[in-house]
Amino acid sequence: MATVQPVTQSGESGIPRGMDLLDRPSLNKGTAFMEKERATFGLHGLLPPYVETLEEQVVRAYEAFRKKDNDLERHIYLRALQDTNEVLFYKLLLDHIEEMTPIVYTPTVAQACEQFSHIYRRPRGLFISYPLRDSIPQLLRNRPNEDVDVIVVTDGERILGIGDQGAGGLGIPIGKLSLYTLIGGIRPERTLPIVLDVGTNNTERLNDPEYLGWRHERITGQDYLDFVDRFVQAVKHELPGTCLQWEDFSTPHARPILQRYRDQLLTFNDDIQGTAAVALGAVLGAVKVTGKSLKEQQIVMLGAGSAGIGVADGLRAAMKGDGLTEDEARSRFWVIDKNGLLHSGRKDLTSEQVVYAQPEGRVSAWPRTSDGHIGLADVIGKIEATVLIGLSTVGGAFSEPIAHEMARKVERPIIFPLSNPTSKSEAKAEDLIRWTDGRALVASGSPFAPVTYHGRRIPIAQCNNVYIFPAMGLGVVASGARRVTEPMMLAAARALGANSPALKDPSASLLPPLTDIRRVAADIALAVGIEAQRNGVAPKLGEEELRRRVHERQWTPAYTNFAE
Repeated sequence: MATVQPVTQSGESGIPRGMDLLDRPSLNKGTAFMEKERATFGLHGLLPPYVETLEEQVVRAYEAFRKKDNDLERHIYLRALQDTNEVLFYKLLLDHIEEMTPIVYTPTVAQACEQFSHIYRRPRGLFISYPLRDSIPQLLRNRPNEDVDVIVVTDGERILGIGDQGAGGLGIPIGKLSLYTLIGGIRPERTLPIVLDVGTNNTERLNDPEYLGWRHERITGQDYLDFVDRFVQAVKHELPGTCLQWEDFSTPHARPILQRYRDQLLTFNDDIQGTAAVALGAVLGAVKVTGKSLKEQQIVMLGAGSAGIGVADGLRAAMKGDGLTEDEARSRFWVIDKNGLLHSGRKDLTSEQVVYAQPEGRVSAWPRTSDGHIGLADVIGKIEATVLIGLSTVGGAFSEPIAHEMARKVERPIIFPLSNPTSKSEAKAEDLIRWTDGRALVASGSPFAPVTYHGRRIPIAQCNNVYIFPAMGLGVVASGARRVTEPMMLAAARALGANSPALKDPSASLLPPLTDIRRVAADIALAVGIEAQRNGVAPKLGEEELRRRVHERQWTPAYTNFAE
């Protein structure tokens, strides 16, 4: 298969010359090209005479970043830098990872998706549109680089908490893959963001004269499923060893797609499995702080979509691993959706939700809301809930009376408002700390500043999938895994939990700081690779050999000397 070739080359090196070199973000060093490189590749006159180091470039780039007026402008600046000089982009992010991760990804990426057509500058990734459904293999062959380790694909229907963004959903795979590289160390040229553009039902997008996607309402039913299948078959043929991550698909599609294809290729759904793993990792850390075991917990889940059920599935698997039977584990879950508590008397439950339906007789005498449902407050009032997790996108759903009631019954209530962006969070971290007299163990989906309470500084862990999916990518690439199994996800969660700072200091964050996340990612990748071998889906390697491969595959942003 032919690769993209430069217009002008320098001898046999394959390195383009002049502006062709400066226009390649994967090769461009800008003002850091050394004198010999400038002479060899025809760069004299195209660059200012001073030769900067990468570190000096980072200082200048950070100054420009700080001068932007708002987070969307900062996001646009970083995207432009990514399209100009990838090494500088990742070095800047790495040096300012806590400040810039929320800009390049959540929560700012939500606004970037809404504004995608208005801030579009240069191509990145692939648009696979429904009108070109007969040409998907050819579209894949148009990818910028032949060798790909990780694809992130979305159909743009359920973008974070803001819904259908159509083709603008491509901003999510672009942001996710930036983190695959920043944290997991997947080489940037070996990543591929894709949007399956099957139309949009967002009238604001359809009526926007600047909207760049296919102007058509969403394709549904068998036509949609056939389109997805064509895409999968093309990936299997064109990129058979590539890890395919599904991202931000709607609840009716997310789990069926995963179930259909999980045994056919190297694939996982981050909203279902990644969210479950990071939530489980944080819960494991919190449970150890309380001095109890996971199997003793009573878990209340607000939200029964693909992410909520995925988190419940992960916690249930871990409980069974700790010795509970299937029935015992199920009995400890109280899952609530927009129609109230899931129980056996309801006839509107999906097969995945039925697993968590409490026996109707167990709750028949419980209080009900005015419409006959058993609501969150009713559940919290009737049981001794130790863990409360929100994936509902209902802002403010965790009210003061609910937090009070948990804290009345439990010494250290574990409360995780995991919905994002921030406007959709079930509660503010500061409120939860205050409402529970500083006793709640809190992790959130959106970033919150540390909370000061009675002289204590309480850091709030952001329970972001960034702790899992980049490490999963590194783990499958380093180990040569052919599939992603549920035990591999559980191994990732346990490795994350083992790195919780709260295990050494109960007042510390439940999750490691972002400044330590590349080291943690390597730990998780090793655990994933070991489990892949145990599951028979990766070649047998000794632990030290696998550790070496993880280290070698974790790319670090640094310039190459092209003139040597």
